[in-house]
Amino acid sequence: MREALDELRRQTRRSRFERFFRFVGESPQTPEHLYAANAEQHRVRTVLGALNRRHAGLLLLWSQGFSYQEIAVSLAVNRDYVGSLVKRAQEAFRKEYLKRYGNES
Repeated sequence: MREALDELRRQTRRSRFERFFRFVGESPQTPEHLYAANAEQHRVRTVLGALNRRHAGLLLLWSQGFSYQEIAVSLAVNRDYVGSLVKRAQEAFRKEYLKRYGNES
């Protein structure tokens, strides 16, 4: 039961974070779309670069679909702590993104 709830929470959090990557997987059709996709990628990379290494690494692992257990092993923390770490990293990303770029996206 707990694993099912963790998975549901993970999917919800991931979908929020993936909004920042919305252009990344699409194949650009126009020069304007290509420019927008490149600009968004640059913004995300800039924000990840401004975060502390732990938050940036955690968000990258999480966005690639690593399980909480895999992330816990990678960071040498308790699996039960990973959800809190992800939430803090997401909030740090959101704050930094808004600080640099405002609500435009």
